[in-house]
Amino acid sequence: MSEELPEQMRIRREKLDRLRSEGVDPYPVNFPRTATNAEVREKHQGLEPDTATGETVAVVGRVMLNRVGGKLCFATLRDGGDDLQVMISLDKVGEESLASWKRDVDLGDHVGVIGEVITSRRGELSILADSWQITAKCLRPLPEKHVGLTDPEARVRQRYVDLIVNDEARKMARVRSATVRAVRDFWHEEGYLEVETPMLQPIHGGATARPFKTHINAYDMELYLRIAIELYLKRLVVGGIEKVFEINRNFRNEGADSTHNPEFTMLEAYGTYLDYNDIADLTQRMYQKAVMAALDTSVVVHDGVEIDLGMEKWPRVRLYDLVSDAVGEEITTETTLEELRKIADRREVHWDPKWGSGKLVQELFEALVEHTLVQPTFVMDYPLETSPLARLHRDNPLLTEKWDLIGFGTELGTGYSELNDPIDQRHRLMEQSLLAAGGDLEAMQLDDDFLQALEYAMPPTGGMGAGIDRMIMAFTGRNIRETILFPLVKPTH
Repeated sequence: MSEELPEQMRIRREKLDRLRSEGVDPYPVNFPRTATNAEVREKHQGLEPDTATGETVAVVGRVMLNRVGGKLCFATLRDGGDDLQVMISLDKVGEESLASWKRDVDLGDHVGVIGEVITSRRGELSILADSWQITAKCLRPLPEKHVGLTDPEARVRQRYVDLIVNDEARKMARVRSATVRAVRDFWHEEGYLEVETPMLQPIHGGATARPFKTHINAYDMELYLRIAIELYLKRLVVGGIEKVFEINRNFRNEGADSTHNPEFTMLEAYGTYLDYNDIADLTQRMYQKAVMAALDTSVVVHDGVEIDLGMEKWPRVRLYDLVSDAVGEEITTETTLEELRKIADRREVHWDPKWGSGKLVQELFEALVEHTLVQPTFVMDYPLETSPLARLHRDNPLLTEKWDLIGFGTELGTGYSELNDPIDQRHRLMEQSLLAAGGDLEAMQLDDDFLQALEYAMPPTGGMGAGIDRMIMAFTGRNIRETILFPLVKPTH
């Protein structure tokens, strides 16, 4: 088998076999670490060159650099994201141990070192080893230090290697963690209860999207991976949980590209006696808290332009006004479908004969306007036709009290004054179910249990949803595959 391996892997495997034959365990159960690299650096700042502190520590890390000399070897160990130099000298460890280091240690190995904290002649903080031990032998060579993983597909498929050699990959993981923590803390601080609701659902609803199907053998029934959290959270509002949120996974059986992944992390939050203006205020404040936690600044850079998310009030503009500006003529809810089709044709915007006026206006917005909105903007008052779960607008029954938060050319969230009239909601979901029966794979199904819940009376409620992945994309300017540690990839075979 070893003859079939690439040369570097064969040599490393031979070293592994030799260590074991000599009674050395290349994968010991533990090592008595007493300090992290970061703790050593924090405690011993500002030392002069050639300083001996007299303090002995035990540190661990992956060997990222190894310079072998005659009587002295220098290595850089990385634990987590922090590097620290260790020195293996003939005088301290002896001839046999030094020879073993030179012979047995490869880049990528994990080692533990016990020794004194010193500074080198050049002033580099170091551990002068009294003893050392391999704690995990690396059998595959790391990519070249100055090249790393340059193929984006390889970075995704081998994220573990990407994290080893790419500082930016590790930084992204920390940015994501800080963002999720800040979002969660925000809603807790606002008095919202965090819950978990089903991911396996007998009916798909809460959004217009194509679901994944599965089958439960115990009940011999078809289930769906959820496409949205919404309908179960509203059931909880009916039940008396007046402030509720969830951060969890949704699944949509649609395309995968630079802004979409079939499996993604979603936040949804609902509060009683709020409307879509109130929930927009909360959403802006949440974003501002999250960006500060992620980047330690409210300023993000998009295509070389700095945008301050900390501004007091993000713009709020009606969707119909934005579309009117884009096409150079006024469009209202009274504009006929025939006129809208002519406008779309002049602008080379594709339309489907099945679409009504509201759907076509939304398509004009997405084609002509959405990509131009860089500063986060609440686009207000969507057509009734495209918003089956939002309540009718208080001033125009052809509109709903819905906004989409658009920024950096993409959708960053959505919010409603929630529809709580069970009669109206049943009528709208009946229309959706007819679309589904007609072959629309994205239309919602009729959820009788949800409608029954509404009949127990849901108080006036404002709700919002925001994709966590999109949020991090906005903060970092990276595509969705970089913000997710393990995005879905096609099999190699």
